[in-house]
Amino acid sequence: MFPIHTKLLRKEAKLPVYGTEFAAGADLCAAIEEDITIAPHETKLIPIGIAVEIPEGYSGLVYARSGLATKRNLAPANKVGVIDADYRGEIFVPLHNHGDVPQTIVCGERIAQMIVTPFLTAQFIPAEELSDTPRGDKGFGSTGSI
Repeated sequence: MFPIHTKLLRKEAKLPVYGTEFAAGADLCAAIEEDITIAPHETKLIPIGIAVEIPEGYSGLVYARSGLATKRNLAPANKVGVIDADYRGEIFVPLHNHGDVPQTIVCGERIAQMIVTPFLTAQFIPAEELSDTPRGDKGFGSTGSI
């Protein structure tokens, strides 16, 4: 296990927890004093009630929970949230209701999952030319026709 110092900021907050032994993402739970209803096609910012200390060279990526997305049409509005190693504020999830029925979030409900992962920082260098590839500059949908 990789240690991540985690500060609980609200009395309703829970530490992230892995649902199974081999789960990649740790579940993030809503830390709210009262239920929040998200109308169809609406986005609401849901507090998680924690701040984390992610080590340099790593980031926390916040993804949808597949069950919430498929059964209740709820997923993070930004698709994937990025928690940088230098961020020490509270984590929030902008939860969007993609469906046509209002959805209610209750305190402690698992609403997203976070994967802590290493990343590389690139140095972007101006260039007049780039190397040739079979794909070249063919864009969206082009890989099936190469």
